[in-house]
Amino acid sequence: MTGGPPEPRNVWVDGRLVPASGPHLSVTDRGFQLGDGIFETLRARGGHATELPEHLLRLRHSADGLDIDLPPGLEERIAAGIRDLLEAEGLAGPDGDASIRITVSRGAIPGRGLLPTVAGIPPTVVIQAWPVTPPPPSHLTEGLHVAASTIRRDPENPLVALKTTSRADYVHARLEARRVGADDAVFLTIDGYLSEATTANVFLVRGDELATPALACAILPGTTRSLVLAWAGRAGLRATEGWLTTRDLAEADEAFLCSSVAGILPITSFDGRPVGTGRPGPVTLRAREAREAFIRDSGDA
Repeated sequence: MTGGPPEPRNVWVDGRLVPASGPHLSVTDRGFQLGDGIFETLRARGGHATELPEHLLRLRHSADGLDIDLPPGLEERIAAGIRDLLEAEGLAGPDGDASIRITVSRGAIPGRGLLPTVAGIPPTVVIQAWPVTPPPPSHLTEGLHVAASTIRRDPENPLVALKTTSRADYVHARLEARRVGADDAVFLTIDGYLSEATTANVFLVRGDELATPALACAILPGTTRSLVLAWAGRAGLRATEGWLTTRDLAEADEAFLCSSVAGILPITSFDGRPVGTGRPGPVTLRAREAREAFIRDSGDA
């Protein structure tokens, strides 16, 4: 495929840098067989992995939720692995801007069945890095078109707050969005409240209020979500977390998505109808610049 970022030359697997094109996993790996694993994605600028402690804390929280036994010192090994991989990929220099994915599966366990049958098998740990591709200019000048997914999120489901590798629901939702000409899908709870998008949290601007679905709305607690909530006060906005409806989104002055790698991206239409003026709004663009400045400052530091 042409026009995209160059394919990685190396990946980090269980403590070693190996060629990206080679075989790396056993067919008995639980991540391959069952999606029995967890992951994190984050940005690295100038060789510095942004918000790495927060992402590693969430990784361990997800591991605890699935009873995946992470060995002591794994966080230090991952940090060192990210540094080695960025260097090997030529992304560690002052202009380096990378997307990092950390994937941990329960490991290669022979046999069938849902429950692990062998104790003491070490988890499989993989780190990948790609150059960050800027969003298409139209995403910033015209905004994103989003549509509600038919998949409903259950706030009582203990998996919704874990970043697992079981992503079939998210793939299905994104396919739904593509079928109706939308850029992304927004999940609703079983009671019809806003939850999150397929790879991002959702924010609404209503006057001086910056509103986002509460953690109880079956969302993943995003690190960029936390940053935006903290930024709101400095920007003269009143941050709120609560139960928001599709009508709230449709009638908002502005709306945007936020995630660790893509940052802030404006939503300008929902289910085929414009949000606000139908153009990216000033609060959204200020939030994006604040997030990008944070990334740059982290790399400079």
